[in-house]
Amino acid sequence: MHNYLDFEKPISDLEGKILELKKLAAEDESIDTSDEIARLEVRVREATLDIYSKLNPWQKTQVARHPQRPHFVDYAEELFREFTPLAGDRKFSEDAAIQAGFARFRGEPVAVIGQEKGNDTKSRLKHNFGSARPEGYRKAIRMMEMADRFGLPIITLVDTAGAYPGVGAEERGQAEAIARSTEMCLNVKVPIVSVIVGEGGSGGAIAIATGNRIYMLEHSIYSVISPEGAASILWRDSTRAKEAATNMKITAEDLKSLGVIDGIIPEPLGGAHRDPKTVIAATGDVIAGALQDFSGRPGDQLRSDRRQKFLNMGRNL
Repeated sequence: MHNYLDFEKPISDLEGKILELKKLAAEDESIDTSDEIARLEVRVREATLDIYSKLNPWQKTQVARHPQRPHFVDYAEELFREFTPLAGDRKFSEDAAIQAGFARFRGEPVAVIGQEKGNDTKSRLKHNFGSARPEGYRKAIRMMEMADRFGLPIITLVDTAGAYPGVGAEERGQAEAIARSTEMCLNVKVPIVSVIVGEGGSGGAIAIATGNRIYMLEHSIYSVISPEGAASILWRDSTRAKEAATNMKITAEDLKSLGVIDGIIPEPLGGAHRDPKTVIAATGDVIAGALQDFSGRPGDQLRSDRRQKFLNMGRNL
């Protein structure tokens, strides 16, 4: 059963009618509803195509946050073999918002880091809704150090509204942990391929997304602050989030044109949550292609190219 977003009402109405017809046919086999169902399915596809071909930035934000959108655990299960998670930062504690470990990706050993939001109340609380505390970023640093030592490519999957802003997190050095994690991304001599699979929120995202290649799913978002946060600061009115989302240039198309990301991974019609396996497979192909491009490239060059990539952002060359 789909969770429909507010702008998807035409789709939900049509799919509701299809369900009613299927139920009717199941209850009385003498009633043939196949022609009507086929006609409605065509209308569903047309309505979905129409709606999703002209999503505004706020609607894309809603799709990026969809509760049924595939999360890190789904990507890990489909893309990686022998995934061995590591826990703890060896300094304070374990943070379940950031998942990290070693795995095989299409036969090759890699290091994997990503944010996990959870998919029900219990798992969302366990993973703190994907908002990491300092120990999460220190775990990511620990992972990157080991990947660098053993010459393993790093794959990061980003999906967070932002780093956790609680008092305890600030007391334990949230800003410093994010800065150190970003610095570690810049310093390693192995390739880093990052994919924004949902929300890419502020420093919480860039701490693990400072990569040689950065990709975004078609309906994901990547921003310095959430639209609600920007509206609260700029206009002291979080209800103007839609306006903020439009002005902030947070969509994949905007960020590709600005040179912040390297490519866009198309999503199935109706968003990644409609066909998770297809979008996960496409993401795997893009990651594999990027890693192939970096094969045999010297570590010093990988590091200098990565640093230059970020130094070039925002410059009028």
